[in-house]
Amino acid sequence: MTFRTSPCSSSTASVIASSKIPPRCKLSSLFQHPHRPISPATASISLSKDSVSNTMDAVGRLRNFLKSNCKSGHIKRGEAFSVFNQMISMQLTPPISSFNMLLGAVAKIKCYSDVISFHKRMSLIGLAADFITLNILINCYCNLRKVDFGLAVLGEMLRRGYNPNAVTFTSLIGGLCLGNRIIEATGLLRKMVWIGCQPNVVTYGTLLNGLCMTGNTMVAVKLHDEMLNGNGSFGAAIKPNLVCYSTIIDSLCKCGLIDKGKVLFSEMKERGISPDVVAYSSIIHGMCHTGRWEEAKGLFNEMVDGGVRPNVVTFNVLMDALCKAEQTDKAYELLELMVQRGERPDTFTYNTLLAGLCLEGRIDDARDLFVSMESKGIETDAVSYNVLIRCYCESGRIAEAKKLCSEMICNKITPTVITYNTLLTGLFLEGKVTDAWKLFGEMKVHDLTPKSCTYNILLDGLCKNDRLSEAMELFHSLENHDFQPTLPIFNCLIDGLCKSGRIEIARELFNRLSHEGLEPNVITYTIMIHGLCKDGQLEKASGLFLEMEEKGCAPNLVTFNVLMRGFCQNNEMQKVVELLQEMAERKFSPDESTIGIVIDLLSKDEKCHKYLKLLPTFPSQGQTKRI
Repeated sequence: MTFRTSPCSSSTASVIASSKIPPRCKLSSLFQHPHRPISPATASISLSKDSVSNTMDAVGRLRNFLKSNCKSGHIKRGEAFSVFNQMISMQLTPPISSFNMLLGAVAKIKCYSDVISFHKRMSLIGLAADFITLNILINCYCNLRKVDFGLAVLGEMLRRGYNPNAVTFTSLIGGLCLGNRIIEATGLLRKMVWIGCQPNVVTYGTLLNGLCMTGNTMVAVKLHDEMLNGNGSFGAAIKPNLVCYSTIIDSLCKCGLIDKGKVLFSEMKERGISPDVVAYSSIIHGMCHTGRWEEAKGLFNEMVDGGVRPNVVTFNVLMDALCKAEQTDKAYELLELMVQRGERPDTFTYNTLLAGLCLEGRIDDARDLFVSMESKGIETDAVSYNVLIRCYCESGRIAEAKKLCSEMICNKITPTVITYNTLLTGLFLEGKVTDAWKLFGEMKVHDLTPKSCTYNILLDGLCKNDRLSEAMELFHSLENHDFQPTLPIFNCLIDGLCKSGRIEIARELFNRLSHEGLEPNVITYTIMIHGLCKDGQLEKASGLFLEMEEKGCAPNLVTFNVLMRGFCQNNEMQKVVELLQEMAERKFSPDESTIGIVIDLLSKDEKCHKYLKLLPTFPSQGQTKRI
């Protein structure tokens, strides 16, 4: 058997297959297995001058292959299998160090399961793993999120008298973090220090990454401070590197803690660590996300002036901010700059521009851009289609949206739940209930499981199209299939029942919420209060208004308007004024609906004018205004 490699590969396989080596001197004949008997004839062949020369030559090539290709990571999965098969079929098995080189290379290309498979086959031929092999195994199990198997290998390591090192513990800490077992990961780091194994910057960086991934960003910041000062329970001070800083900065920015991220960013530069494109992109993304566009632009210029080349992610972040601010034309200018600087736009870039054009209502421009993607070598994906489908639906062009969905399927791009949710919403807005039911049935064809939001769209669409009986039937069907309805689903049904005058059934559903483990929110209360007011049950509506406060759910402006409208229609003007005064105390600013209620109040008859002097003064954008 010979190595199989690409034509341009410089691997041993191509050399072994060359004409300089006789056919009888394949790689498998270079060594003789110690447990396999050797015939005199075979021995004489092996010991001939030509054979020995060829053997030594091939051994050298094998050594070079393992040291160059494996260490550099320039190895393909198929090539690794070929080399491994040759190595275990040799008459004299190569040393474990050679296998470790190959296993390490396969782990580097993230074929972790293959490493474990290779190890099992090595065990079958009696080749015992050494300390390095066990470390490689632990790393692979941890990356496969099978950290318990990694811990079992650690036990084997200890039984054989090996002392685990920083590499061992770092892999296990990483595996525990991947499994969201942060407390165990932190405990393992403490145990590592306790047994006298000093963590290195990679160990800390691994735990920092785990903390940030699981939302424990401030704990990561605390660990960072301990690393710097050496005043924690984890040992001596260790200087964080660029990866450590970038990890925490990125997490802080994603949590909206931009200023804390900036402090760390400045600290990093003060310590002589030059920010790379990842660190800059994280800060820029955070600033764009919080509307600090000028600061983001300043940082972008700083990184370019400092010789840090922006990548596609950096440009995408800036373009996304511009598109969300409805400045798509400026985003196009940035696209031109991106291309000029040699960065190739990707699908995300074009999807961002599509979304920006749709947000500005430029649907035909969006369609033109969508069509141009193929000619520019940019693949469209489900997101590309979903953005355009949504735009068509919101513009009332449902036929074009459905046509685009069909085109999507023809192009072998599977529609997502979002695709169907968008189309269902559009169909219900057009009053096409039958078409909506048909479309809902198509989801099963594509093996898509409707989500809670899908059922919410269905129930809301049925209620708003006066198909309440179908909505209730669907709701009961969901209950029978052990589907746990969410609060938005209950809100939708309660609203439909209230609007159809079935207030008592709505009240029953409202009272069921606590039994379902759900707490009504301000939307739920407002819907119910509106229903009671519409039914003339103002006393119960007022009681529910007080109840929501007692249960810790603060009313919003809509809640006040709904109750005030009920009192106004019932000519209870004093209560309207009292609610207006309470609004002013809570620093609510009246909207058009509030003003309309006051106008109706004063328009009743001249007797109502006495309430004019009782109207409160409301704060508005730093000033005060009187209704």
